[in-house]
Amino acid sequence: MAVVVASGTTIAVAANTKIGDLVSGQYQTVQKGKLTLVALSSITGVNATLSIGGVTLINDLPLAWFAATGGLDLSAHVVVSQQVLGGKIELYFRETAGGSPTVDYQLMFEPQ
Repeated sequence: MAVVVASGTTIAVAANTKIGDLVSGQYQTVQKGKLTLVALSSITGVNATLSIGGVTLINDLPLAWFAATGGLDLSAHVVVSQQVLGGKIELYFRETAGGSPTVDYQLMFEPQ
Protein backbone atom coordinates (compact mmCIF):
# COMPACT_ATOMS: atom_id res chain seq x y z
CA MET A 1 0.00 0.00 0.00
CA ALA A 2 1.36 3.41 -0.95
CA VAL A 3 1.90 6.21 1.54
CA VAL A 4 1.72 9.90 0.66
CA VAL A 5 5.20 11.39 1.06
CA ALA A 6 4.21 14.94 0.12
CA SER A 7 1.20 16.67 -1.40
CA GLY A 8 -0.09 20.12 -2.09
CA THR A 9 -2.93 21.95 -3.76
CA THR A 10 -2.62 25.28 -5.53
CA ILE A 11 1.04 25.66 -4.52
CA ALA A 12 2.09 29.05 -5.90
CA VAL A 13 5.25 29.20 -8.00
CA ALA A 14 6.42 32.78 -8.45
CA ALA A 15 7.64 33.93 -11.85
CA ASN A 16 11.18 32.78 -12.72
CA THR A 17 11.77 31.13 -9.33
CA LYS A 18 12.38 27.67 -7.91
CA ILE A 19 10.46 26.44 -4.86
CA GLY A 20 12.50 24.97 -2.01
CA ASP A 21 12.44 21.22 -1.34
CA LEU A 22 8.81 20.12 -0.88
CA VAL A 23 9.57 16.85 0.94
CA SER A 24 10.01 16.80 4.71
CA GLY A 25 8.96 14.75 7.68
CA GLN A 26 8.64 11.05 8.40
CA TYR A 27 8.90 9.83 4.80
CA GLN A 28 11.70 12.12 3.60
CA THR A 29 14.07 9.15 3.67
CA VAL A 30 12.74 5.81 2.40
CA GLN A 31 14.00 2.32 1.63
CA LYS A 32 13.58 0.24 -1.53
CA GLY A 33 10.21 0.68 -3.24
CA LYS A 34 8.22 2.48 -5.91
CA LEU A 35 8.09 6.29 -6.05
CA THR A 36 5.28 7.98 -8.02
CA LEU A 37 4.84 11.70 -8.71
CA VAL A 38 1.50 12.99 -9.98
CA ALA A 39 1.31 16.71 -10.83
CA LEU A 40 -0.89 19.21 -12.63
CA SER A 41 0.03 22.85 -13.30
CA SER A 42 -2.48 25.61 -13.93
CA ILE A 43 -0.50 26.84 -16.99
CA THR A 44 2.53 25.84 -19.04
CA GLY A 45 6.00 26.78 -17.89
CA VAL A 46 6.50 24.69 -14.75
CA ASN A 47 9.46 22.31 -14.57
CA ALA A 48 9.97 19.53 -12.02
CA THR A 49 13.10 18.04 -10.45
CA LEU A 50 12.83 14.83 -8.44
CA SER A 51 15.72 12.87 -6.95
CA ILE A 52 16.17 10.11 -4.42
CA GLY A 53 19.41 9.05 -2.81
CA GLY A 54 21.37 11.31 -5.17
CA VAL A 55 19.83 9.70 -8.28
CA THR A 56 17.82 12.15 -10.38
CA LEU A 57 14.58 10.74 -11.78
CA ILE A 58 13.43 14.03 -13.36
CA ASN A 59 15.95 16.78 -14.06
CA ASP A 60 14.24 20.15 -14.54
CA LEU A 61 11.77 18.88 -17.14
CA PRO A 62 8.40 20.52 -17.94
CA LEU A 63 5.19 19.12 -16.51
CA ALA A 64 3.28 17.62 -19.41
CA TRP A 65 -0.24 18.49 -18.23
CA PHE A 66 -1.88 21.78 -17.35
CA ALA A 67 -5.47 22.70 -16.54
CA ALA A 68 -7.45 24.41 -13.82
CA THR A 69 -6.02 23.24 -10.51
CA GLY A 70 -8.30 21.11 -8.42
CA GLY A 71 -8.64 18.51 -11.17
CA LEU A 72 -5.63 16.32 -10.33
CA ASP A 73 -6.24 12.74 -11.49
CA LEU A 74 -3.94 10.14 -9.91
CA SER A 75 -4.25 7.84 -12.92
CA ALA A 76 -3.98 10.45 -15.69
CA HIS A 77 -1.36 12.96 -14.46
CA VAL A 78 1.53 10.63 -13.59
CA VAL A 79 4.84 12.43 -14.17
CA VAL A 80 7.06 9.51 -13.14
CA SER A 81 6.59 6.12 -11.49
CA GLN A 82 9.86 4.32 -10.79
CA GLN A 83 11.31 1.52 -8.65
CA VAL A 84 14.04 3.01 -6.44
CA LEU A 85 16.68 1.67 -4.07
CA GLY A 86 15.93 4.28 -1.41
CA GLY A 87 17.48 7.36 0.13
CA LYS A 88 16.51 10.97 0.77
CA ILE A 89 13.77 12.30 -1.52
CA GLU A 90 13.94 15.84 -2.93
CA LEU A 91 11.24 17.52 -5.05
CA TYR A 92 11.36 21.00 -6.59
CA PHE A 93 9.18 22.96 -9.02
CA ARG A 94 10.55 25.85 -11.11
CA GLU A 95 8.61 28.45 -13.10
CA THR A 96 10.18 29.16 -16.51
CA ALA A 97 7.72 31.30 -18.50
CA GLY A 98 7.38 34.45 -16.42
CA GLY A 99 3.86 33.62 -15.22
CA SER A 100 2.47 32.85 -11.78
CA PRO A 101 1.13 29.30 -11.98
CA THR A 102 -0.17 27.07 -9.24
CA VAL A 103 0.55 23.34 -8.98
CA ASP A 104 -1.39 20.43 -7.52
CA TYR A 105 0.83 17.46 -6.74
CA GLN A 106 1.03 14.20 -4.83
CA LEU A 107 4.21 12.19 -4.28
CA MET A 108 3.59 8.60 -3.20
CA PHE A 109 5.88 5.78 -2.05
CA GLU A 110 5.06 2.09 -2.00
CA PRO A 111 7.51 0.02 0.08
CA GLN A 112 8.75 -3.29 -1.35
